[in-house]
Amino acid sequence: MAEGQRETEVKFCVFNLLQIEVSLRKLKAHLFAPRTLEVNLRFDTSSRDLRRGSRVLRLRKDDLARLTYKDNSQQIAGALSRREIEFVVDDFDSAKQFIEALGYEVIFIYEKYRTTFEYKGTHIMLDELPYGNFVEIEGELEMLRPIAEDLKLNWDAAVPASYHALFERLCISRGLTFRDLTFENFKEIKVYPADMIIEYANH
Repeated sequence: MAEGQRETEVKFCVFNLLQIEVSLRKLKAHLFAPRTLEVNLRFDTSSRDLRRGSRVLRLRKDDLARLTYKDNSQQIAGALSRREIEFVVDDFDSAKQFIEALGYEVIFIYEKYRTTFEYKGTHIMLDELPYGNFVEIEGELEMLRPIAEDLKLNWDAAVPASYHALFERLCISRGLTFRDLTFENFKEIKVYPADMIIEYANH
C-alpha cells in the first residue's frame, strides 16, 4: 500500500479464535500469511499533534519492517474507513532513528500475533493481543457484513475503536499504570471484554 488508499475494515472481539480459523478453512479461505509476531511502535510529537488530529504514524516489525501513516478515521455503516499510506523499509532500527530525528518519539508499543487469510477479495486477520483475541475484516465496504455473517460474527458487536483506544479504556477501568501493550506486561492479568466496554461477537 505504497500510495494513499482507503482502508476500510471492521473489528470484532471473539471468545474462540480457533473457531474462526476452522470456519475459514471450511470456507476454503486462502492462508495469506501464517501466524507471525508483530511489534508496533506508535509515534507522535511531544505535544501529541498527531493524536489530537486522530492520525497515526506507526513502524511495524513482523517478517518485514513497514512504515504506516493513517488519516483520521470515519465510521461508515458500522465499519471504519481512512486513508492509509504504507510501505516497506529496509531496516527497522534505522527507520526508528530516522523518525525520531524528525522530532517524533515513541508513545506506545503494542504486540500481537497475526494470522491472515484471503477470502472473497478481503483480508481476514486473526489477532491475538495481550488483552484478548480479535478478528479484523478488511476490504470493500459492501463485502464486510456478508463475510462477518459467513463467520457467524454478530455485526452489532463490531468494535469501532483502535487497539490503542481499547488499551486506554482498559487502563482506566483496571487502574493500569504501564505504557505498553506487551505480552510481558499482561502475563499475570486476566482481561474481560467488559473492561474495555465491548462484547464478544461469538461464543
